Amino acid sequence: MPRIEDSKVLIIATHGFEQSELEVPRDELKDRGAEVHVASLDGEPIKGWDGDDWGRTVPADLKLGDADLGAYDALVLPGGQINPDILRVEDSVLSAVKTFHDAGKVIAAICHAPWILVEAGILKGRKATSYKSIKTDVKNAGAEWVDETVVADQGIVTSRNPDDLGAFVSKIVEEIQEGKHERQAA
Repeated sequence: MPRIEDSKVLIIATHGFEQSELEVPRDELKDRGAEVHVASLDGEPIKGWDGDDWGRTVPADLKLGDADLGAYDALVLPGGQINPDILRVEDSVLSAVKTFHDAGKVIAAICHAPWILVEAGILKGRKATSYKSIKTDVKNAGAEWVDETVVADQGIVTSRNPDDLGAFVSKIVEEIQEGKHERQAA
């Protein structure tokens, strides 16, 4: 089984990500020994959303198009309303999600980020959760939506909101350490 200390995690985000939903997984996964990279669409720094206003800027480590997706063990998608709404219409993001999915790698999405999983077509027949306002979208994508802190279904991890971040990060670590997850191609 892979150790978290030997893993590489890619976080994909753009402007308007929920501040804590990027920073907490990034920092806690690093603290546990993972190598973590933040990819933005253009490789430039991105500005978060914190509470009811713009938050802090986070540097990007690379442009998504330059990422070697095969080198990573897991993909993390922070929520917020703005970030996933922008990302879910980007072909490069949907392609990355499908690549991780088809390779059996961990995909973790919190809050509104399951919108991206809906667009990528990978939730049908799975158990998942999300922020309550997108519950119908997740259900319409064919998932069994549940109101739980964190849900993992064959390496696809979903959580509801920033209050769930502790359980979200712990489940990401657990799923990475389980290794490859067998699934049907998206």
